[in-house]
Amino acid sequence: MRRIPIIAVATAAIVLLLGGCASTASLDTTPTSSRTGGSDASGGGVAPRDAPSPADADVLTGELSVSAAASLKGAFDQAIAQFEKLFPGVHVTATYDGSSTLATQIDGGAKVDVFASADEANMARVTGAGLASGPTVFARNTLVVVTPKSNPAGIKTLADLAKPGVKVVLCAPEVPCGAASKKLLAAQRVTLTPVSQEQNVTAVLTKVRSDEADAGLVYKTDAAAATADVRSFTPTGADQVVNAYPIVALKDAPNPDAATTFVSFITGTQGQKILASFGFDGP
Repeated sequence: MRRIPIIAVATAAIVLLLGGCASTASLDTTPTSSRTGGSDASGGGVAPRDAPSPADADVLTGELSVSAAASLKGAFDQAIAQFEKLFPGVHVTATYDGSSTLATQIDGGAKVDVFASADEANMARVTGAGLASGPTVFARNTLVVVTPKSNPAGIKTLADLAKPGVKVVLCAPEVPCGAASKKLLAAQRVTLTPVSQEQNVTAVLTKVRSDEADAGLVYKTDAAAATADVRSFTPTGADQVVNAYPIVALKDAPNPDAATTFVSFITGTQGQKILASFGFDGP
């Protein structure tokens, strides 16, 4: 029997390997948690599947409804624009509000494809009701103190928020930024009575920007988007109160294929780059 030289076999294997690489799809929507070994919000749920290749982009069509935390608006608006370019047959409608409000709407039967929460507690309300499973943490965010540009109350530390006469506005306790604020203030032994408690972080920032309050607690991403109108600083202990953001495609999503593809896009390389550009930390 004639023997085939080993080098010939090796060469053939390399040619086949290179051919396989050349056919790999160029659209990278592999979930970040899958690539880095990160965990999902449920502590072991199934990560979103990979999105279709560019050749399959025309297969995805129809409306896609996304309910996302108010603090995600800037990043998600940009991500949605990019997603619609990749999948021109899909039109995305986004609703931004406090995560607790969105969770209540979904629990009440709202027809939603994708839910992105600013905390795991409100996501647990949705998964606990059997409306979704296997959420994935795709970003993290940290609180900062914001004041008007003029800083009329001279706020320099977290403790300054408790000084007499200082008007502080916070998110309501059931809202992720409110729960985080409550935890931070308690950990730093700062006691205060806010002049108002808002249903989302955007409302807190709006009151500070319009000089209706001397200070507020918002996410660093919100403060970064409003540097023309506010000052901000990271208070002591903020690194111990970090909000994890989970995302999931709902079980009864009206457009399930587009929903899982959008989740894969957000957790993948392109979505993560957009989030990072808005100041979000990775999962």
